[in-house]
Amino acid sequence: MAEEDAQGILLNQGQQLNALEPTPRPFVVDDRDRAIRDFTVPVLNGLNPVIVRPNIQAPHFELKPVMFQMLQTVGQFSVMATDDPHQHLRLFMEVSDIFKLPGVRLETLRLTLFPFSLRDRARAWFNSLPADSIATWSDMAEKFLMKYFPPTKNAKLRNDITSFHQGDGELVYAAWERFKELLRKCPLHGIPHWIQMETFYNGLNEPTRVMVDAAANGALLAKSYNEANEILERMATNHYQWPTERPPTRKTPGVLKVDAITALLAQVSNLTNMIKTMNTSTRVNSVQALTISCVYCGEGHLFEECPLNPASVCYVSNYSRNNAYNHQHNQGWKQHPNFSWSNQGAGPSGAPQYNRPAQ
Repeated sequence: MAEEDAQGILLNQGQQLNALEPTPRPFVVDDRDRAIRDFTVPVLNGLNPVIVRPNIQAPHFELKPVMFQMLQTVGQFSVMATDDPHQHLRLFMEVSDIFKLPGVRLETLRLTLFPFSLRDRARAWFNSLPADSIATWSDMAEKFLMKYFPPTKNAKLRNDITSFHQGDGELVYAAWERFKELLRKCPLHGIPHWIQMETFYNGLNEPTRVMVDAAANGALLAKSYNEANEILERMATNHYQWPTERPPTRKTPGVLKVDAITALLAQVSNLTNMIKTMNTSTRVNSVQALTISCVYCGEGHLFEECPLNPASVCYVSNYSRNNAYNHQHNQGWKQHPNFSWSNQGAGPSGAPQYNRPAQ
């Protein structure tokens, strides 16, 4: 026992001595001692992936070419105006959930395959995320929706739903399909079903509302949501089975057919040109009537052609026509002795006398 106690005392003293010794510090190279060109060399350790590499227990794991082909078929997300982030996630999960690989969890397959469903600016956004910032599929879907479906976009789509109105010339089945598309694009709208049906009904025009009420045997809003939805779906299905579009008409060679609006615009253009021509002719005649005016009588002719001007030919001819004795004048009467003056045989006063005929 004495020997064992002595060994224990020595062991404790040794541990105490080791604890008093300073711990060796790791060797750190000062950055000031490194070559400057060493800092410009790319470091592979800094190229960590965005998604944390999952633990795969399968002995052999690989992505099959058919997976990429199906992703190409459903379409890659590229931040276009027509791209829907919710629709993209839905289609992506439909493709990824088809494949069942032994030893590979479904979440692992989704995380591995999702980057290949992005392209262009969407892929650039994914690559800009911090390294090892995504560990689960929920993190990936949440970051994706926060980027491409922010609260402002959700508010805009919800406003489009509440302000729905049927378009001019839009049939009831087309309006119903468009309304359902608005609901699908905004799954977080939070609008109750009865308000959805009321909003759609109030957005219809008067003739369509009457037709829908007739299909509901009274009033559509008197039905429940399920009954009203069934009525609208039945009307849409009936249109798909019995379309009302006119059959295509045969085209005559050499004849260009235009719609009613184009023909009406052409007629209005022709009428406008005719009115402009008439206005131009009337303006020219008015200008001529105003510029040509007689200074003597004020009529629309020159002063030289005025019938009341004594110096004009028109005046002489007009005087001849207006003279009552003009038709009795004879050129031979000038030589008649009884119509001539003579100074022979003048009277005492020297006044001329007529030549009287001999008796």
